[in-house]
Amino acid sequence: MKNVTDSFVFLGHWPSAGSFGFNTDILATNLINLSVVLGVLIFFGKGVSLNDLLDNRKQRILSTIRNSEELRGKAIEQLEKARARLKKVEMEADQFRVNGYSEIEREKINLINSTYKTLEQLENYKNETIQFEQQKAINQVRQRVFQQALQGALGTLNSCLNNELHLRTINANIGVFGAMNEITD
Repeated sequence: MKNVTDSFVFLGHWPSAGSFGFNTDILATNLINLSVVLGVLIFFGKGVSLNDLLDNRKQRILSTIRNSEELRGKAIEQLEKARARLKKVEMEADQFRVNGYSEIEREKINLINSTYKTLEQLENYKNETIQFEQQKAINQVRQRVFQQALQGALGTLNSCLNNELHLRTINANIGVFGAMNEITD
């Protein structure tokens, strides 16, 4: 490494007349390099102006900002519409919920009332059926009692009435009818 540095230092000590070498004077070499770079820029950049480049860039940035602002405005507008729609839908949902609950309560009350009416009608039908069956049973019992009484009376009459008593009863009845006939004549 020392040999490389020595060779550069050694080259710097060469006399500048009639030969080519490296200039190790930093200030002098920077000025030369800057003048070469500026010359190349001026030669190749004659048609391009720095102001034009900056103006074009500025216009592109401004149009991008305007487009972004327009998109932002549209997005805000859509957001507001969406919020309004959401609020409307939430209100409708609440209304449906309230209406649904009140409809359920109404249906529940109607079902309870209908059930009570049905039970009341069934109770009435039951009572009517019981009364009908009781009346039917009472009528059957009366009919049997009447038939048994009639059979008992006929049996008693048949056993008590003999021919002589039968003839006396018939004569007495004929006498009564005859007397009645005379009274009416």
